[in-house]
Amino acid sequence: MSKTTAFNPYLPSYEYIPDGEPYVFGDRVYIYGSHDFWNGYVFCMGDYVCWSAPVNDLGNWRYEGVIYPRNEDPMNKDGKMCLYAPDVTVGPDGRYYLYYVLDKINVMSVAVCDTPAGKYEFYGYVHYPDGTRVGEREGDEPQFDPGVITEGDKTYMYSGFCGMGDKSRTGSRVVTLDKDMLTVLTGPETIIPGKEYSKGTEFEGHAFFEASSIRKVNGKYYFIYSSEVMHELCYAVSDSPLGGFRYGGVLVSNTDLHIDSYKPADMPMASGANNHGSIVEINGDWYIFYHRHTNNTWFSRQGCAEKLKLNPDGSFDQAEITSCGLNGGPLEGKGEYPAYIACHLYNEKKHTLYLGEANLPKIVQDGRDGDEEVGYIANMTDGDTAGFKYFDFKDVKRISIDTRGYCDGKFEVRTSWDGEVLAEIDILSSNVWETWSADVKIPDGVGSLYLTYRGGNTAMLRSFTLE
Repeated sequence: MSKTTAFNPYLPSYEYIPDGEPYVFGDRVYIYGSHDFWNGYVFCMGDYVCWSAPVNDLGNWRYEGVIYPRNEDPMNKDGKMCLYAPDVTVGPDGRYYLYYVLDKINVMSVAVCDTPAGKYEFYGYVHYPDGTRVGEREGDEPQFDPGVITEGDKTYMYSGFCGMGDKSRTGSRVVTLDKDMLTVLTGPETIIPGKEYSKGTEFEGHAFFEASSIRKVNGKYYFIYSSEVMHELCYAVSDSPLGGFRYGGVLVSNTDLHIDSYKPADMPMASGANNHGSIVEINGDWYIFYHRHTNNTWFSRQGCAEKLKLNPDGSFDQAEITSCGLNGGPLEGKGEYPAYIACHLYNEKKHTLYLGEANLPKIVQDGRDGDEEVGYIANMTDGDTAGFKYFDFKDVKRISIDTRGYCDGKFEVRTSWDGEVLAEIDILSSNVWETWSADVKIPDGVGSLYLTYRGGNTAMLRSFTLE
């Protein structure tokens, strides 16, 4: 169990770091990702920042600051382009190399630093031996979403984006880089097909879309990627980093699609969109890092993580999305919890797979981007449900909620999405946060909590307290 209680999202609720690539360097876990803004209007509007946590205290994340500003790249001195999802690898010289793509550029940029979370400095562009930058030679595909792994003097770099209907993009492609971390020795070669080239292959239905990532597990290479349906992260396995990958399965979906342990497999429990992340081993346990969406848009994403089960045959089971994530087990079934840790958010009559429809409940915050305001759930209309899991309930006799909004109604309390109502908490309209309570008998043991709004207009939910 973590020394500090860990939630999903694992960073503060006012921080928006999607596309997370986790790495253990020394005795800390570092997370590298792009940087969305609260209420942003496009992806990746911020500079690269880094957060880290002790490997034995995964709820205790420390802000490492800005590690690479957007205007550091010579092609972006005016800062008008966004920094898309990066990846990091340790080079043969022991330095840390940051690979990334600018949003309007087809080439791969590289920055370097002597420490995992120091100030990275621009280093160069990935290029062929003749100096031509990869992405600019005839027949090249645009560079996007790098995944990198270094072994000895060689680095393998994966890249690609395959939009639907675009036959000019074949899939994720790999190049081998020399020890200078820039010069191509072999490739590019396509290793995982995009949708337009997946028919009849084992990747059909889960073809490559974006988000290349690479890890080594027990001597084999695991390629992690976002599939054509976007909300899921899949994996493929090979004995070689340069090809021969076989489809492995789904690691996580930010809608919990395919999971059938507590609901029908085809029922989404949250509205999803794109996904990006990777796996990491921490103290002998494997985790999948991914992201969720807030504000009912694609552009304010937050990092989440779940424990993975690695089977003896090398396969991973799909992880269930939870509120407890990196906690090492269920949350304590007593005390106050913020509503923004809801892993399920839906309307009981319409479980929407992709976000963007009007009138969906959503996780928001007050203030502007950067304001350290605690998030909450807004726009809860009749039948909207927030689900939280898991808790170790012990002798819970009372539940309280903090609500706000011009609403009159009640919240129903359940321990499963389709379970019986255990309590009803009456609420009244208020333009300030108010606390409402009801007696409840929640069965002892590990379980979930579901809060469903019944009433008119819209309610906001800030927190709940179990006593």
